[in-house]
Amino acid sequence: MCLPLIRLRPGGNLTGTNDQAAETLLKQLDFLAELVPRLQRVAVLWYGGNPYIARVAETVRTAAHHRNLAFTPIRVSQPDELDRVIETAVRERPQAIIVTQDSWTLSNRARIVHTARGKGVPVVAASRLFAESGALVSYGPDLVTVYRHAAVFVDKILKGTNPGDIPVEQPTKFEMVINLKTAKALGLTIPQTLLLRADQVIQ
Repeated sequence: MCLPLIRLRPGGNLTGTNDQAAETLLKQLDFLAELVPRLQRVAVLWYGGNPYIARVAETVRTAAHHRNLAFTPIRVSQPDELDRVIETAVRERPQAIIVTQDSWTLSNRARIVHTARGKGVPVVAASRLFAESGALVSYGPDLVTVYRHAAVFVDKILKGTNPGDIPVEQPTKFEMVINLKTAKALGLTIPQTLLLRADQVIQ
């Protein structure tokens, strides 16, 4: 899934790529409405040590409210809290857990997915690494492409360009990966229309 390149002037001494975290999470919410019949309750898990991600999670809370969905917050700060906080959240019977993406959740993705699946709750996240670890679906920027493009910024800066003069870019390529094995284990049927839109289906 490719989108037009969008450049924003950053100002100051910063540049890079905007990960569009809030927009990506809202798109994941749309996919969940297709994946989970009669979606009524969602949970969002985020790393409590990241204030930016906490604000992003609030965006999802607002979107869920507007869609008449019950919202369960899952704030985690330590890996050894995962089992406990997910078990507590599951008591509110969320039909899926959306995982916000940062380095902490990526590093702990296997435990997050394993714990949620053990409770019969599907996980949705941004990185394909989550889908490969057993999440039901991932949708987000193609991180390999993003990291490769970072070399362009480095090259310009090393050649003397002020970082503040280099436009901040938004990702141009997004990918959706569906784990069909997980869907079958959870008793979910993936709509054919969604399978056809996936960049990869894990059997």
